[in-house]
Amino acid sequence: MAFGRRDLTPIEKRLGYRFKRQDLLELSLTHRSWANEQSIPEHYERLEFLGDAVLGLVTAEWLYANHPELPEGELSKHKAQLVSRDSLAQHAQELELGASLRIGVGEDRSGGRTKASLLADSMEAVFGAIYLDGGLEAARKAILPMLEEVFLALLRKTVTDAKTQLQEVAQALGWDLPDYRLTGSLGPDHSKVFVIECWLHGELGGRGEGTSKKVAEQRAAADALARLPEA
Repeated sequence: MAFGRRDLTPIEKRLGYRFKRQDLLELSLTHRSWANEQSIPEHYERLEFLGDAVLGLVTAEWLYANHPELPEGELSKHKAQLVSRDSLAQHAQELELGASLRIGVGEDRSGGRTKASLLADSMEAVFGAIYLDGGLEAARKAILPMLEEVFLALLRKTVTDAKTQLQEVAQALGWDLPDYRLTGSLGPDHSKVFVIECWLHGELGGRGEGTSKKVAEQRAAADALARLPEA
């Protein structure tokens, strides 16, 4: 493979993985435009294909194991969000992947190092390279931080949106603001599940459970919204 040697230790540190085969990491960072300019046949697109499959498996496994409360439809929706182009590109930016990419001169001048589509594709290629170099467990360890971060960000957004939406509905109807009441908790101390009731206009509007009170409140708010024809 016609690659010059580069010190890729910084990106390995950010990934939390040390490659045995540096050529795989280099290939995962090589865009078609650079390969064309250098007249070499190899670039990251085959690794991207593999990484997409590995990412899908790890994500489905993680959601299934960590969120038994979610039905199949919700699992599919969350999976699509977790592996979306925007999620991958954001993670690539946090790893400063763009600075290490090998891209052609024209692609570089047009801002290729910050393009969401290019960053997302290369991130999948890196996951594919880790899988080939160290196996599924190594790939899983590299992927999980992204899944956890994106899931929490989505959850925070959902929490804000659900509670805000319910508050706006209540105000529009001239009702008092929603009242969230902790009614109990389930399970051992290290993995408690909180039970929250959402009272609305003097009546029980919805219930929710979650591993934190905020999550339980969000689910109670979402349940109350689902029960309101006006929402």
